[in-house]
Amino acid sequence: MLRKRLQLGLIHVAVAITLVPINSTLNRVLIKEMAVSATLVAILAILPYLFSPIQVWIGSFSDRHPIGGYRRTPYILFGLLLCVLGVAVSPQVAFLLDQDRLMGTLLGILVFGAWGMGYNFSAVSYLSLASEISGEKGRGRTVAVMFVMMIIGIIFTALTVSNLVDPYTPQALQFAFLVVAVAALVLGLIGMVKLEERLAAPALSASENYSWGQMFGVILQNRQATFFFWYLVILLAALLGQDILLEPFGAEAFEMSVKTTTRITSIWGACNLLTLILAGILEGRTQKKTVARWGGWMTLLGFLLIFSSGLLRNSSVFYSGVVLLGSGTGLATVSNLSLMLDMTTPANVGLYIGAWGMANALSRLIGTLLSGIVRDVVTQLSQSPLSGYLTVFGIEALFIAVSLAMLGKISVEQFRKASAVSVVERAALASDL
Repeated sequence: MLRKRLQLGLIHVAVAITLVPINSTLNRVLIKEMAVSATLVAILAILPYLFSPIQVWIGSFSDRHPIGGYRRTPYILFGLLLCVLGVAVSPQVAFLLDQDRLMGTLLGILVFGAWGMGYNFSAVSYLSLASEISGEKGRGRTVAVMFVMMIIGIIFTALTVSNLVDPYTPQALQFAFLVVAVAALVLGLIGMVKLEERLAAPALSASENYSWGQMFGVILQNRQATFFFWYLVILLAALLGQDILLEPFGAEAFEMSVKTTTRITSIWGACNLLTLILAGILEGRTQKKTVARWGGWMTLLGFLLIFSSGLLRNSSVFYSGVVLLGSGTGLATVSNLSLMLDMTTPANVGLYIGAWGMANALSRLIGTLLSGIVRDVVTQLSQSPLSGYLTVFGIEALFIAVSLAMLGKISVEQFRKASAVSVVERAALASDL
């Protein structure tokens, strides 16, 4: 079983690392070096999340339509190939955007859309396979192995890319992205070798398909559920919204090189990993809301330090903020995941899990678009790029403060008095985070 867990982890890593150079390096090059609108970069970045509702259809379709006797592997492979293609071609989007904004935008929509489609195909397929292979008692451990491997993969990918783009040239950028693409393809293929058992005969399985209307309906039926939904949206919009601006801000405020800003992701990831482990140790010994509150306060202080670093032009303050932001995110991830799993009812487990996943997708859309649009609007009005970044970080700090106020009013006891959710749903939900 350990071999299969590690193979599933390799697939998870393969898909995840294809996003690292796009989110940590390409967005910085586009916004800083090529002066592309942060709003346009944000729109391209949210394409994968716009496609997220198709995961329900993909999961249901693969259940009923195995290919060559395999229900998951062909869909994983197809998704992985799209992700690899997306990361390999994405530097061309940057170069074309710099020369021809219209054609570059059209190509960007195509390439980022391909990556988003690939992510949705592969993620729902390998997570379904992980759930099937692990068994009822082993799913939590499998997800933990996959998640830790993913964070480690992100850290090493960021370090590798930062070295490959030093000194920065268009050729170095393209080579670095190709290295990541090849690495992702190799890791993914190794992960798929003899992982899934071939079906002796086609099998049909029932899938629960819930529309967005159904998920909104079950949320609105319960006041605590409604409150928790918006708590998640506000919290995650802040935590995820900074993703496209942190590296460009480092370049703008402190004149950091592409190599240096790319390493910000590895620092954030290392801090995130350490506090994820700490949060796992604390689970069951400390109240979930207490750990979530610690995570919230750490991320709030992180945003305030990042904001202050821009005013002071002090890179040490900036790095301190990044450390606190990554650490707080780790604590907040585990504790709020546990809260999500508690905020369900036995009769509507699938609906509630889908609803909290919908909150995650909505927050990514809001946070990413907000960051890009506010940064551009404030920059144009003030004629100061730094002001645009600081305004975004200030708004995200405000979001965290609001979420902390909301957290105190959330009551699991008022929401649900039934038994805890099974580990099946825990595995499914952990994938979205």
